[in-house]
Amino acid sequence: MTASLILALDQGTTSSRAILFDRQGNVLGVAQREFAQHYPKAGWVEHDASEIWETQLAVAREVLSKTVTPPEKIAAIGITNQRETTVLWDRRTGRPLHRAIVWQDRRTAERCDELRQQGIAPRIEATTGLVLDPYFSGTKLEWLLNHVSGARSLADAGHLAFGTIDSWLIWNLTGGKLHVTDSSNASRTMLMRLQNGAWDEEMLQLLNIPRSVLPEIRHSSGVLGMTDAEHLGIALPIAGVAGDQQAALFGQNCVHHGMAKNTYGTGCFMLMHIGDKPTPSKRKLLTSVAWSTQRGIEYALEGSVFIAGAAVQWLRDGLGIIRSSAEVEALAKSVEDNDGVYLVPAFAGLGAPHWDAYARGTIVGITRRTTAGHLARAALEGIAFQVADVLSAMEQDSEIQIRQLRVDGGASANDLLMQFQADIMQVPVVRPRIIETTALGAAYLAGLAVGYWSSMEEIESLWQAEKVFEPIMSSDEAQQRRARWVKALERSRDWEEPDSISSQS
Repeated sequence: MTASLILALDQGTTSSRAILFDRQGNVLGVAQREFAQHYPKAGWVEHDASEIWETQLAVAREVLSKTVTPPEKIAAIGITNQRETTVLWDRRTGRPLHRAIVWQDRRTAERCDELRQQGIAPRIEATTGLVLDPYFSGTKLEWLLNHVSGARSLADAGHLAFGTIDSWLIWNLTGGKLHVTDSSNASRTMLMRLQNGAWDEEMLQLLNIPRSVLPEIRHSSGVLGMTDAEHLGIALPIAGVAGDQQAALFGQNCVHHGMAKNTYGTGCFMLMHIGDKPTPSKRKLLTSVAWSTQRGIEYALEGSVFIAGAAVQWLRDGLGIIRSSAEVEALAKSVEDNDGVYLVPAFAGLGAPHWDAYARGTIVGITRRTTAGHLARAALEGIAFQVADVLSAMEQDSEIQIRQLRVDGGASANDLLMQFQADIMQVPVVRPRIIETTALGAAYLAGLAVGYWSSMEEIESLWQAEKVFEPIMSSDEAQQRRARWVKALERSRDWEEPDSISSQS
């Protein structure tokens, strides 16, 4: 039977998905399951890693079943994943020692402050391309080793394995035979030297992390190994791996210097391709590996917004003013404008370019006229303002004026948000025909590795725009609104006390 499809496993922050793609990049089937979010303390976010594996395997089986696809038709598997989320497990049993600490988690903010006071932040930035922040895996792993009973001794004995979610899935998919990661995910740990794509001894010593717990770093596109036949019926090659945002950059065909995309998911993530040299940021953006192949490493500038779609989920789950996330656009359209209401969704602190772990969500401008519609519009606009802040920093850093922003992710389907995004940035926003670009990027990386697609040029020919949002707001009005946003932003800063989100209870 001819292998004619690619299976992409898209393990996200709130759900696990599996998607089947054909040679034209069309989606032939999707299966999705949500899993539990755990918030044991203020600022702490955890996942059950075993539940993540179970849901991911279940949707892989489900998408094959519902599309009546024999596993023999799968040419390769591509994996993309929520990044920075940290899992520590016992190699002997395959069981996690603790819930996974999620990328949004802020429990190591005080530890990062300590390192910053020691003057270590510039060294970390120069070595890893990252700012010193709880966002990244390094201090999360250190916390697990220091706070889980017996973890240090088990690690010293060589019994523990650390991984981001890609490593955890590959370990399970291969029946514990492979403990690997790819360079895009490794670059988000704060433990990898950006220039050569290898684990950095100085960073390991700084956080007292034994090298024995680390996975082997491999290329993003290349056959890593074969799945255990018991999972999907036959052994299948795992041939593409990338962190979700790098995968989306690849899926958007932003493979040339200066091209940029923004993904609207739980958070917002803007990436710009910057070529084969890891240019450092001067404006608190991140420099990461975009992807790596046999030809070498390519890099990206990134600005990360922690809360985007999660703000809409809060309107649904926290306030109950909508029944589903899809209802937010209609509610926001029920009013003509925000009537002076600004919502800063700093529920987990502020990411780029502000990096304030102690900021908290803030709503300003409320009057007796304020309605649920104004709150809905302010929530959507709060997402767009954060993205505009990142774009401004990125243009200044790169000295490149972005000509268009390619968009994807669930909220990119919201026309009101996309139009406001174009207006407030004064830059065209382009939504592709296929918005499943994160999973598609993983599929492309896997397909290239096994010859399913012959070249990058063939893949580039598949990309098509579905809609272009041109700015219609005047430049003066956009500047005035951004000035008001800055005032609201300042009121959210430095709200939380450091010891309230520390590791001490």
